[in-house]
Amino acid sequence: MNTQLHSDRAPRRGFVWPAWGWSLVGVLVVWGIIISVRPGAPFDPLTQALSLAPFLVLVALGQMLVITLGPGNIDVSVGTIISMSSYVSVLVASTAGPLAGVLAGIAAGLAAGLVSTAAILFLRVPPIIATLATSLIVTSATLLLAGSARGGAPQSLRELVNAKVLGVPAIALFVLVVTVVIWFVLRRTRFGHSVIAVGQSAKAAERAGLPVTLVTASAYILCAGFAGLVGALLAAFISPSTVLGTSYMLDSIAVVVIGGTLISGGRPVPIGAWTGALFFVLLSGLLNLVGWSVGAQNVLKGVLVVLVVIVASLATGTGRSNLSRLKASVSPAPAAAVTAAPAAAPDSHASVSQQKENTNG
Repeated sequence: MNTQLHSDRAPRRGFVWPAWGWSLVGVLVVWGIIISVRPGAPFDPLTQALSLAPFLVLVALGQMLVITLGPGNIDVSVGTIISMSSYVSVLVASTAGPLAGVLAGIAAGLAAGLVSTAAILFLRVPPIIATLATSLIVTSATLLLAGSARGGAPQSLRELVNAKVLGVPAIALFVLVVTVVIWFVLRRTRFGHSVIAVGQSAKAAERAGLPVTLVTASAYILCAGFAGLVGALLAAFISPSTVLGTSYMLDSIAVVVIGGTLISGGRPVPIGAWTGALFFVLLSGLLNLVGWSVGAQNVLKGVLVVLVVIVASLATGTGRSNLSRLKASVSPAPAAAVTAAPAAAPDSHASVSQQKENTNG
C-alpha cells in the first residue's frame, strides 16, 4: 500500500525546454519582422534561407564537435580552409570531373586538419594558436592557387548544388541527412559518447580508459574536412575566391553557441546548428533590408554570442566552474599542500575514486 502511494506521489517530469529552443524563437521572430517590413510572399525569405543556411550548417557541425571537447577548443582556420578548398576543387574538377573535385576539396580540408592536430597534440600548442598558424599556412596556399586557377566549377556540379526537390533546395536535404548522421553518432556510438565525456572532463575520460588523444584528433580533422566540403560546394554555388570563407569563421562559432551547444563543452546540439544558421541567415537578410553595413552586422552578431554565453553560464553554472578552474591554474599552491603532496601520493587510488564521485555528482 505504501509502495502504491509512493509511486502515485512520485513527481512526473514535465516539458523540458530544448537547448535549441531560443534560437528557433529567434528564427520565427526575425521571419515575422521580415514579412512585416516586406509584405508579399511570406515563404520567400525561408526558401532563400534554406539555399544559404546549409553551407553554414555544415561548418557549424564541424565546429560543434571541436567546441564540445571543452574550454579552449576552437578552430579558427575553417574560413581559410573554405577559400583554399574552393580553388583545389575547381582545379581538380576541370581535369578529373566534378566528383573528383569535391573529394579533392575534402582532402585539402583534411590535410589542413592534420596540421592543426599535429600542433595541438604533439607540439602542445594551444588550439586557438595552432589553428591560427594553420590558417596562415592555408592562406598562403590559397594565394598561390588563386594565381593558377582559371574558370569555375563544372556546369554539372553547379546544377546539382542549385537543384531543388519539390521546391526544397537539394543541398538542404543533403545537409539534413548529414545532421541526422552526426546526431546518431553523438548519441548512439562509442565515439560520440567519448567526445561528450572528454568535453565534460578530459582527465576523468582518460582515467576511464577513453582514447582522449584519438577523439581530439578526430574532432579537429572532421571539422576541417567539413570546411573543405563547404569550400568545394561553394565553388559551384558562387565561385572560388580568396575571401570566400572569411565570414564563416565567426558565423560558425556564433551559430554553435546560439544553437545551444555549451561553449564550456560536454553538450553538443546538432539541431541547434540548423536553428542557429537559419536565425543568422534571416537576420542578415533583415539587416540588409534595412540598410545595415556588414561591420555593424558583425558587431551585432558578436554581442548576441556574448549574451548567449553569459545566459548559458548563469543557467548551467559553467561560468562559476570555469572561473574556479582559472583561479586554480593561476594561484600558487599553498606551502602546506606542497609539503604534504609526497605523503599523499600512495593513496592516489582514493583520490581518483573521490574525483569520480565528484564528477558523477
